[in-house]
Amino acid sequence: MSLSEILDRALAGHRLEAEDALRLFEEAELGELALVATVARNRHADPRKVSYVIDRNVNYTDVCNVYCTFCAFYHRPGDARGYVLTQEQLRRKAEETKAVGGTGFLLQGGVNPDLPWDYYLNLVRFLHEDMGLWVHGFSPVEIHMMAGLNGLGLHETLRQLRQAGLGSLPGGGAEILVSRIRQRIAPLKGGPETWLEVMEAAHEIGLLTTGTMMFGIGETLAERIEHFRVLREQQDRALARNNGGGHTAFAAWPFQSGHTVWEGKLLKPTDAEYLRTIAMARITLDNFPHIQSSWVTMGRKTGQLALHYGCDDMGSLMLEENVVSAAGTCHSVNRDEMHRMIRSAGFEPWQRDNIYQPVPAVAQT
Repeated sequence: MSLSEILDRALAGHRLEAEDALRLFEEAELGELALVATVARNRHADPRKVSYVIDRNVNYTDVCNVYCTFCAFYHRPGDARGYVLTQEQLRRKAEETKAVGGTGFLLQGGVNPDLPWDYYLNLVRFLHEDMGLWVHGFSPVEIHMMAGLNGLGLHETLRQLRQAGLGSLPGGGAEILVSRIRQRIAPLKGGPETWLEVMEAAHEIGLLTTGTMMFGIGETLAERIEHFRVLREQQDRALARNNGGGHTAFAAWPFQSGHTVWEGKLLKPTDAEYLRTIAMARITLDNFPHIQSSWVTMGRKTGQLALHYGCDDMGSLMLEENVVSAAGTCHSVNRDEMHRMIRSAGFEPWQRDNIYQPVPAVAQT
């Protein structure tokens, strides 16, 4: 097909195969991608509205034995600088979150070999039952570690976490779901099948999850398209089960190389490259309900622009963020600022929870 025929098919809502998606990625004008992505966005979300969430990104520990080369946050096991948050510290963070209308914790840590299985169950139970928060917690590499620790397997590990109060899983740690890249940047994390296996198990027991991508770490555009393809196929399987499981949203952000071994060795993706990538995500991931803008890494202006390149969600206020800020990038806003950002981009804001349900007005006061 010609480029114009591919654009017409995408505008009409036809699914693009990898070859056509790659051609669109490489050759289409940025404005053309914006148009197609906006049409795709409006098939899934109210054209007039943009959502956001008030939650807290809590890293309960920074001790990790996976040693990703792109991470400036972790400390090795045995390093005296490493930490594990106490229950009192978590309580204070929860109370602060609820005081500003927050509804949940995005809970992730390092892969800490010194914590027992009961620690995770008690952590989730405390946050959910005692503090009344939605727990959007644990990346696939953490779930894999827990399943190895308790010997229960992925499905039973996830079931017990859900019984303790786990509400949904974040998609952290996907990076690029291509073996070549994962082996290059995080060989101890396993190939793409490791991340996908946990998400598949979560979907099979009816849990909701998110899909993510960290790009700009030496991958090709074809490898980004491959990442979208495997996520789309996984979502197809989840939707076919019709059991409540599946991906609620997709978020992508560029690699932040500050204070890592990659600093100065890779070109940072430009704003235009980010917008092309997020637009292609919206066009290609035709079975994902929502696409998030990564204003946290790109800054407010580009975050607003992304709302015209397929995004219908501005993510979190970022009451707390440790991993990206450790690499030298740090942005946060309060609720009034978030509302101004969304309105000045031409949309009406609405507050959601971690699974894209509206937060009642009484909870926003």
